Amino acid sequence: MTATDRSLELIDVAAQAAADKLAHDIIAYDVSEVLSITDAFLLASAPSDRQVKSIVDEIEEKLLKELGAKPVRREGDRDARWILLDYVDVVVHVQHSEERVFYALERLWKDCPELPLPEDAVRTRGKTEEHAGLTGDGSGSDGELS
Repeated sequence: MTATDRSLELIDVAAQAAADKLAHDIIAYDVSEVLSITDAFLLASAPSDRQVKSIVDEIEEKLLKELGAKPVRREGDRDARWILLDYVDVVVHVQHSEERVFYALERLWKDCPELPLPEDAVRTRGKTEEHAGLTGDGSGSDGELS
């Protein structure tokens, strides 16, 4: 089984909404072969709690407005470090950059096929680790100067 057309449509709109709010490292996986509870995961991140919440709000608004989709569950609002939106067909994870690096969800789903995303979303790749380091990973180092 592969992700349904509806799932792909939800992922596309959600990814574009995340990109519009400057999310980083937007990626989607078809998890339908390994999970029976959903077809796809969308992952995105941001360097601040406020931006995480803003991205989630935009995704929720666009999916409702454009596709009439409402999440059946929204978790993580209190701390806004990792907010999950469950649309049954797709699950959206928006994480603070530090959580994204620490939990590395991509490692769990790397064997699943990556789903195509809008070009704006693809251009967001490669910023999460940069921002996790700049926001205080405890090492006191933001990069090397030689």
